[in-house]
Amino acid sequence: MAARQEVTAWRPRVPGVTEVFHAHFTGYAYPMHVHDAWTLLIVDDGAVRYDLERHEHGTPHDTVSLLPPHVPHNGSPATEDGFRKRVVYLDTSRLGEELIGAAVDGPDLRDPVLRRRVGQLHSALARPGDELEAESRLTLVGERLRDHLRRRVTAPPPHRDPVLARELRELLDARVVEGVSLEEAARLLRAHPTHLVRAFGRAYGIAPHQYLTSRRVGRARRLLLDGLPPGEVAPVAGFYDQAHLTRHFKKLVGITPGRYRGAL
Repeated sequence: MAARQEVTAWRPRVPGVTEVFHAHFTGYAYPMHVHDAWTLLIVDDGAVRYDLERHEHGTPHDTVSLLPPHVPHNGSPATEDGFRKRVVYLDTSRLGEELIGAAVDGPDLRDPVLRRRVGQLHSALARPGDELEAESRLTLVGERLRDHLRRRVTAPPPHRDPVLARELRELLDARVVEGVSLEEAARLLRAHPTHLVRAFGRAYGIAPHQYLTSRRVGRARRLLLDGLPPGEVAPVAGFYDQAHLTRHFKKLVGITPGRYRGAL
C-alpha cells in the first residue's frame, strides 16, 4: 500500500486549546520528539504503537491516550492499513504539570465515557460559532482526566530529572529560536559537553538537538496556524531557511509545511 498522509489542523477560539490535529497516515512513523502541550489522542481507525519513557504502548480504538508535555515519544502504525487519529493539544491551564508523572505511568485510558466525551469535543471544535459548547465539553473532559490521574498520585511524584539535564532543558526552552551551541551550553552549565549530552539522554530519552528541533517544529505549527507562509515561518521558528524547516517538519508531522497550512 502506498504511503498516505491526510491532515487537517486548526486553532479554535477555545482557551487552553493550542491546536486541533486530525490525520490519516499509512506507511509513516514519527521519530522521537516532544511537545510543550498535553497531547489528548483518540484513534478512530487502526491503531498506533508508541514508546513513552522507554515503555511501549498502544492505542486501540476504544482507548483515550494522554501524553504529557516535555516527555519524548514516537509513533507508528500498528497495522498495515495505518491509522486515523484526532488530537487536541492542551496547555497547562487545562492540566497542570504536577500530573505529568501520573500520565507517564499510564497514558492509555480505557474509559468509554471519556472516549465518547472526547469525540463530542472534537465535533464541537470543528464547528465555528460553537466555542461555548466546545469549552463546556472540554471542561468535562478535563475533570475526568484529572480524576484518572489524581487517583494514581498517592505521594509526591519522584524527581525524575537529574539537575543538569533539567538545566539544559530550561536553557533550550529559553533559546528555541536563536539556539545554543553545545560548547556554550557546557560553559554556561559548567559541565563537560559529553557529560551534558549523556545526562540529557538518560533523563529524557532524546538527544538535546532532537529536543530543540521538535520545539522549533511546534513553534512553526503555531505560526502556520496563524496564517504565516512557510518562508516567513522558517527564520521566526529558528530554522536556517525554508528547506531546513520543510525537512524537519515533514519528518515530525508527516507532511510539508505548505500542505499543513493548506489543510487549515
